[in-house]
Amino acid sequence: MIYVGELSDIPVGESVRVQGSVAIAVFNADGELYAIDDTCTHQDASLSDGWLEGCAVECPLHAACFDLRTGQPSGPPAKKPVRTHRVAVEDGLVYVEETVRVEARALAGVE
Repeated sequence: MIYVGELSDIPVGESVRVQGSVAIAVFNADGELYAIDDTCTHQDASLSDGWLEGCAVECPLHAACFDLRTGQPSGPPAKKPVRTHRVAVEDGLVYVEETVRVEARALAGVE
């Protein structure tokens, strides 16, 4: 688990960036916490610097939007989804459990 910080460090409508095997953005969307890979799959831009609206974040570079629940882009210019990660809150502290990359799982023989 990756320590993110205290719950109060992520106000509603805001995000923070933490480092796992890649940068991860943690968003507080209307009181629900979501974590996705921080880098847009269209071009190298930080999604934690993007605009949050409901359960979607808009990339600050070319306006690609990603659903925070699924990682799926809503349309061009992004075509590939970003990974999503599980968020846990324990005693007011926020943690992210980084999702294993699909390629690494396939190499390990995990379906």
